[in-house]
Amino acid sequence: MTRSVVGDKSFVFAVRIVNLYRYLCDGKREFVLSKQLLRSGTSIGANIREALQAQSKRDFLSKINIALKEANETAYWIELLHATGYIGKKRKESIYNDCNEIICILVAIVKTTKRSLEEQENEKNLST
Repeated sequence: MTRSVVGDKSFVFAVRIVNLYRYLCDGKREFVLSKQLLRSGTSIGANIREALQAQSKRDFLSKINIALKEANETAYWIELLHATGYIGKKRKESIYNDCNEIICILVAIVKTTKRSLEEQENEKNLST
């Protein structure tokens, strides 16, 4: 299995999300928002893992874009849980910052991959 910085970060982040989910269910008796957070927060790493085994650059880009969407959704649930008083400012900032770091890495990967695909397409068009 290919290792990657974003893959490793997303795995550690998923562990934090699972632990936050447990806290929200057990400590706060919150089950609806926390389930949404669990689904999107753990999906980031799963999609990155799939991307690392992609069949093509386009397949890779598609899966990384899905991971990016899940990361943005996760950021939303974190903000909402904070705004509704389920998580405090310190906990929110810590996990939100980790999520935002993953988002920034994924955005950079998307931009680089798109640029690479465009260059390949331009080279292909020039040679025909």
